[in-house]
Amino acid sequence: METWLKRGGDQAEATATDARVRETVERILDDVARRGDAAVRELSVKFDGWDRDDYRLSPAEIDACLAQLSRREIEDVEFAQAQVRNFAQAQREALRDVEVETLPGVVLGHKNIPVGSAGCYVPGGKYPMLASAHMSVVTAKVAGVPRVVTCAPPYQGKPAAAIVAAQHLAGADAIYCLGGVQAVAAMALGTESIAAVDILVGPGNAFVAEAKRQLFGRVGIDLLAGPTETLVIADETVDAELCATDLLGQAEHGPDSPAILLTTSEKLARETIAEVERLLKILPTAAVARQAWDRQGAVCVAESDEAMVRIADQIASEHVQVMTRDPDYFLRNMRNYGALFLGPRTNVAFGDKVIGTNHTLPTRKAARYTGGLWVGKFLKTCTYQRILTDEAAALVGGYCSRLCALEGFVGHAEQANIRVRRYGGREVPYGGVVPADEAGPV
Repeated sequence: METWLKRGGDQAEATATDARVRETVERILDDVARRGDAAVRELSVKFDGWDRDDYRLSPAEIDACLAQLSRREIEDVEFAQAQVRNFAQAQREALRDVEVETLPGVVLGHKNIPVGSAGCYVPGGKYPMLASAHMSVVTAKVAGVPRVVTCAPPYQGKPAAAIVAAQHLAGADAIYCLGGVQAVAAMALGTESIAAVDILVGPGNAFVAEAKRQLFGRVGIDLLAGPTETLVIADETVDAELCATDLLGQAEHGPDSPAILLTTSEKLARETIAEVERLLKILPTAAVARQAWDRQGAVCVAESDEAMVRIADQIASEHVQVMTRDPDYFLRNMRNYGALFLGPRTNVAFGDKVIGTNHTLPTRKAARYTGGLWVGKFLKTCTYQRILTDEAAALVGGYCSRLCALEGFVGHAEQANIRVRRYGGREVPYGGVVPADEAGPV
């Protein structure tokens, strides 16, 4: 039986917040749909204090942003993007087009086709999260998407130079300095100056995640990536400083970011709680991390590794850092997670920034039914079929005729019947059914 030494999150408060977010986003989307660029401009001024005639950055503005970064900083961005690109290419190569003859004369197949355009949102109002440009733009380009549009909010009253550099180096076809719901709405719905995209990807705050949820159907989305979550699974083989550091490293994202320790060691649990308090006295981002820890921090002591797997799967966290005697036990047995970070040598920040796996991951238990952003999200797996012989057409047609009759679809049945007549040379009354003895071998 598990023991919770600390719990976080008031579900009633979260539900009320969700309702307010939902209503706000609905109004903004409606405004952008009706008024286009005029609404986008007003919303940008209102929420970001950012006013321009055209929010697309010119080549000169992009060059100016690149010039603000040192050679070392450019090389660091290029290194991170190379890791993301390498892994995305390996994933793409794992996806094969298929063509197979399933019956004599019957050929079925599928092709993996890139979407025509993608809108990549890069959050950056609080921190200039340039890594999101690697994760979305680079991955889209590896998938073969011909038009990739990307938006990021202004940072401290101007385009965030590091984000713009990352967007450009990643291969974006158009870069807009535009943030929040208005950016997501503009990309999804289209305006006079921004052509609508086929799919929206990228993380964001609760408002951006809700906008993607409401827009799904009109455009595709990668997933609902809301406030960052982290779960640290640990035992006595690691110390409290490591656990506390990894918890606070994600808690600094925002006050709504859950940070949970799950352990079989009560000693480690209590020492980690104390260590979090110590680090919060010296962490420069403690003002934000403190709110997250107080509101969303949790510590649970379980009786065994098996119990930790069960609890972790119930939590279905975005990030799961495993620092136990046998981390691979969790790789073999866990089902619900956005990404696993196995062993103390790696950590969530490596995944967030540089190692190559994608950091746009499912939150709020969505890991129960989806993984994170990857090259496959930009691909449509589309099937096709062909029949090569008259005999095959007549054979399949006989079965189809009778199956359609079972459902009462006479028009469907006639699609089969006419082919039995033409390619099988059989007389089938209009609206009738091909007799079983004329369908060929079972």
